Amino acid sequence: MKVYRSLLLLVLGLLMSALLIPASGLAADEAKTADLLIKLLKTGRSVISDNQALINDAATADKGFTPEVMAEQTIERFLSKTGIDLNALGRGKRADLLRKLLHAQRETVRDFQPVINKQGIGFKGVLPAKFARLTGEKFYQSTGIKLKLTSLDYRWPANRPDQFEADVLRLFADPRYPRGKDYTKVTMMSGKPVLRVMSPEYAKASCLKCHGIPKGQRDITGGRKEGWKEGDLGGAISVVMPVK
Repeated sequence: MKVYRSLLLLVLGLLMSALLIPASGLAADEAKTADLLIKLLKTGRSVISDNQALINDAATADKGFTPEVMAEQTIERFLSKTGIDLNALGRGKRADLLRKLLHAQRETVRDFQPVINKQGIGFKGVLPAKFARLTGEKFYQSTGIKLKLTSLDYRWPANRPDQFEADVLRLFADPRYPRGKDYTKVTMMSGKPVLRVMSPEYAKASCLKCHGIPKGQRDITGGRKEGWKEGDLGGAISVVMPVK
């Protein structure tokens, strides 16, 4: 009986190992694509963050912050960050996905135009996190690839971590885990292999207006502050990409 149980545990261990294969061995190309998608989403979100004063200007109607302006700033920053010119992408799956994500970002800002250009109102609610969530939803509709912000301190239900994401977020919070290091695995979802990538996000000074101290105080959005300090783990960007 003991021998049988040991063999059973060995088989189960081998099966679990097969379900969690390092992406470097099975899906290196997809992992690189996921990394660039994360960088592009972060870049677009940083453009939204840096234009908050303009977006929330109550005195001006037409802000001039159009989808085209947002895209130009995103393309310039992405080129500086990665060396990739989104205006000169070739053919292939990776190039197509980058184009689709940039298009999703444009469409999100296009949908925001009536709010952005509304005169007499200061805070518009056009926040970087909302931009990222809506962009991720548009991107998923056109590609089947999930791209979202997630956190153990999530506010929006769509950002709630699943079990895999929650486990990795706790791993990121462990001081022994290398700061800033992405977590990448190929695993199974609904009976099919998928690449899962999590990229940790740390609180910047601009985040603390809504997520800083004192903890529990209402911020400008009406949500309760989480009590973060600059440099604290805020969450992660999560990618779920089907692989063959």
